[in-house]
Amino acid sequence: MLVFIVPPPPPPPPPDGTQHIVLTPSLAAQCGYSMESDPWGNTRIYSEILCDRNYMEVAHGIWKFTFYTPEPVSMVLREAEQAGYGAMVTSTRLVMRSPYNTAETYSGDVSNTDIKCFALNLAPHGLSVVNLVAACPTGGVLFNNNVISWHVPRRVTQLVDGSFEILEMHMGINGKRLDRSQMAARGYMLSATDFHIVIEIPVGSPDGHYKSHAPDYQYHISYIVEPMLELLWRTTDTQDNTRYKVLFPITTPLMLQPPLVQEKLPTITGTCDQNQFYISVKYGSQGNNFKAMVGLHHLTPEMADYQFHENSTHLSLVLPYTAKDTLITSESLRVRIDFFLLHTSNDWVLADLFLACNFPLRATKCYPNGTMTATAVKVDSVTNIIPSRLTLKDQSCKPAFSDDRFAYFSFSVASCGTTRTLFDHYMLYENEICIYCSLFSSRQTILCYYVVNETQTVGFSSQPRDYEPTAEIGSGQLTVQMRLAHDSLYELFYQAEDYPVVKYLRQPLYFEVELVESTDPNLELILESCWATLDEDRSSLPSWDIIVDRCENPDDSFVTIFHPVVSDARVLVPSHIKRFSMKMFTFTKDEEVLKDEVKYEGTDSTNQRQISSGPIVLTSGQTSE
Repeated sequence: MLVFIVPPPPPPPPPDGTQHIVLTPSLAAQCGYSMESDPWGNTRIYSEILCDRNYMEVAHGIWKFTFYTPEPVSMVLREAEQAGYGAMVTSTRLVMRSPYNTAETYSGDVSNTDIKCFALNLAPHGLSVVNLVAACPTGGVLFNNNVISWHVPRRVTQLVDGSFEILEMHMGINGKRLDRSQMAARGYMLSATDFHIVIEIPVGSPDGHYKSHAPDYQYHISYIVEPMLELLWRTTDTQDNTRYKVLFPITTPLMLQPPLVQEKLPTITGTCDQNQFYISVKYGSQGNNFKAMVGLHHLTPEMADYQFHENSTHLSLVLPYTAKDTLITSESLRVRIDFFLLHTSNDWVLADLFLACNFPLRATKCYPNGTMTATAVKVDSVTNIIPSRLTLKDQSCKPAFSDDRFAYFSFSVASCGTTRTLFDHYMLYENEICIYCSLFSSRQTILCYYVVNETQTVGFSSQPRDYEPTAEIGSGQLTVQMRLAHDSLYELFYQAEDYPVVKYLRQPLYFEVELVESTDPNLELILESCWATLDEDRSSLPSWDIIVDRCENPDDSFVTIFHPVVSDARVLVPSHIKRFSMKMFTFTKDEEVLKDEVKYEGTDSTNQRQISSGPIVLTSGQTSE
């Protein structure tokens, strides 16, 4: 047996003048070849095989042919070839080949197995010389419990008249014989009964392959394998040896495959409060095997402004609405964050989240001392604006602070081209934020209203009171503590071993001051003052006021924010707790940072209880403009 592997496409014609002839299935059957292509594009060509998938062959040592169907049909050699038969003649040998579908082949049944036969005799000058018979099985396949059973008749009566003895019995795959160790490794079985030779092959063995089908839009598969049976027998009366070989391609019935979800993708959820985005990722079946994108940037634990935490099941991210990866989409400060999870190899999007929230923003603030502050925000639809180039009407009035997203102005109502208008009991001060105000019409108007006059009622008595109101004076020791929270949720706090805590410039710091060891609801903690120093000495200089007389410091560009306290599982008496936040800063002199550490101090309403945070270190991940 010869096996040729022919990869497509065919080579060009050789230069010696010979020709390539396309081997069609009909021509292959007539010429003694059999072709099969596997799913990977390789083509196998077989020759000198008795029972192949598309023809039968019988050979004998040495011209009118008589075919039996079983009725006799006579032909000469040329007529036989025109009918599709193949014949090869030498001085000692005659080979006849017949496709299964020729008119002179007929069907039969042997031991409940369907077979195809063709029989003929050769008679030179009308004298019968030799009978030729070929019989090949076309059935006998059973499917049971993922096992293919192929039953071949042990005695093919068209080929063997009397008694015989089987000398050799072999199994193979794709025309290649297998030994017993190879069969055992693949789970193949070759056995014989009184009537059949049985080959058993597990469905899914490595020598076959699966094929997909979708009848009625339902996913099915079939399994295809091609076993080979090779026999050698000897007849008792003539002692002639006959080698019988069958290649039999088998395809299982369609097997329905219900959809099976093998991969559980990660999921993303998100929410907002008045200051920040909160994003949570629940891992899928592949854990954290993905790349996270915030906007256009890859998420890393070292990214500034972001509070990034992960464990074996989840990833969480907290970022302010002012972060560089957010998109501000309107003047009402609707901010959107785009979050993606990408496949690590091909950047397929596994999950995405587009979270948009409205954040409160006081774009203009009016102070009693005649100071106005205004914030201009760059929205996503205006990408060519540079905030640092914005000015007021007086183009010499530039932002007190700016970055790539915001421009912050602080000025007196009597400066920077501010106009005033008097009506009723109010004075209106008006200015504009623009870029090249004389050239472009687009601008942001800022307004402040001040009451010019009003009437207040005050009680007055000319007679002295008989007594002065007094309150009972008490004294005692109460414990007050100040802690730095991880975020605005005030659920997790830094411990003593966490200090010094590293923060970026202008990153929010969330402080909580608590009256501990007291459950008296009639007591209220009043936070009188708070300031920052470079050293542990609370009276050291320089220092900066954060809270002054229970209020935020009006001279601070980033005003301290007081947060409400409500009852929950931890907070039993809200009046015992005060919470506030501020932006991280550092002390400078001549634009040089004096020290990277800042300490925060405070006193309660008695000015007797002094409290302090641990040192907070400024890292160089961000710099101010």
